Amino acid sequence: MRTIGLVGGMSWHSTATYYRIINEQVAARLGGHASARISLQSLDFSEVRACQVRGDWAASAALLADAARRCEAGGADLVALCTNLMHKNFPALEAAVTVPAVHIADAVARVAAREGWTTLGLLGSRWVMEETFYADRLAEHGIGVVAPDAADRELVDRVVFDEITQGVFREESRAAYQRIMGDLQSRGADAVVLACTEIGLLVTPEQAPLPVVDSAVAHASFLVDLALEPAGQPALAEA
Repeated sequence: MRTIGLVGGMSWHSTATYYRIINEQVAARLGGHASARISLQSLDFSEVRACQVRGDWAASAALLADAARRCEAGGADLVALCTNLMHKNFPALEAAVTVPAVHIADAVARVAAREGWTTLGLLGSRWVMEETFYADRLAEHGIGVVAPDAADRELVDRVVFDEITQGVFREESRAAYQRIMGDLQSRGADAVVLACTEIGLLVTPEQAPLPVVDSAVAHASFLVDLALEPAGQPALAEA
């Protein structure tokens, strides 16, 4: 079993989801007392959030790169970032380590390809919805995106940072997200990607009006596949 390096804490709520899913899947596949080998660096989200607010992406890149190096020093054979937005800094993290870094959008595209979906509604922080670093990565896999309109992007972003990343889950916010998902479906989305790793804690797949790719679940599942892939198989090299 390879050791999975996790750079988390952004927020800790979704990092807990990663930890649970990875261990549940390893236990199911290996049986007995099996659990995952994990090297975890959990950052103080207040420091990362301060970088976001002031637009200091160089400073956040340095924090993530350092955390990735510490994951590798702790024995990680591959490294993943447990957040969608901070994949804006993925190139810096990837360059900081000598082991493979596994991009969350690659995991999302893997699910979409398996299901035959070519257009995804995109829900996440405003940077994820408005900039191209996330959509471009999906496009490399032949996946297009549809984003909410400006007012709904503002609403989605506000709920992300004022509520769910702080562990607050309001029924009215769930209803608003469901409405926005329905609009994305009417505009051609085959499914919606929850491109903030906490959104799945607010709106479950059963509560969504169209099929859902929960990015946290997709990413964690991909990491398990890579960790348990027999030596010499191509999946890890292609990650």
